[in-house]
Amino acid sequence: MDGPDLIEINDRGDPRIASFVSVRERDLTGRADGRFIVEGKVPLSVLLKRSRFELESLFLCETRLEPLGAILRQVPADVPIYVAPQALMDEIVGFPIHRGVLACAKKGRALSLDQILSAHPDAGRDAQKTVLVLNQISNHDNVGAAFRNAAAFGANGVIIDAGSCDPLYRKSIRVSSGASLWLPYHHGGSGLEHVTALKQAGFTIWAMTPGETAAPITALPVPDKLAILLGAEGPGLPPELIAASHPVRIPMAAGFDSVNVATAGAIALAHIYSAV
Repeated sequence: MDGPDLIEINDRGDPRIASFVSVRERDLTGRADGRFIVEGKVPLSVLLKRSRFELESLFLCETRLEPLGAILRQVPADVPIYVAPQALMDEIVGFPIHRGVLACAKKGRALSLDQILSAHPDAGRDAQKTVLVLNQISNHDNVGAAFRNAAAFGANGVIIDAGSCDPLYRKSIRVSSGASLWLPYHHGGSGLEHVTALKQAGFTIWAMTPGETAAPITALPVPDKLAILLGAEGPGLPPELIAASHPVRIPMAAGFDSVNVATAGAIALAHIYSAV
């Protein structure tokens, strides 16, 4: 195929593909070397076109070379592209890697909370600024879906407490359709620290809760600077965070009071997007 040089891998013990060995186990225990793994064609395309993260290497199944031809021509010349047969790639990675597309990237320097709060809205969205705030979200699918929703409805960034899972976990990236690779976010600190900083920066905070005394979201005007605060699936937000914010609920049918946390975020963000 026309394009970058390919490096054939024939040995599971080849040190050049060390970053891709036992991917699932290393993801679950956490990588201490500042690297993360991207899986799939769509996230790889995003990583190449608009991500702020540095691509270090690619590991592909040999059957994926032709379908990925246009994408691979965008890979910088100094990024190695390793290729292996499906069976060997599965053995190295540690599970059947049906998509046959893996990339290793570097996290680099994390964005600070102040960088998220002080960033200016994108042009064309008037003066409206919206951030999504996640508290104790331990499910990687929900974090990924939250990023996808935030990107779809024009949020300017995401704030994640230390108790929530890493948005650069392989599955989170895939579920986000690559949004966690480019949407600005800060990961760390506590919910109360986030609420305090948001207030100091002039944000109104809507704490999403099914509480009956909470204001219906459809009855509220959208402020210029708004934070949507979401809590864990099941327990929801801690009472102290709700008390420190404006409790807001999504009107629902009688006898049913909650939806999935990522769905709640999508509904709230879509309401805001259509109202400004």
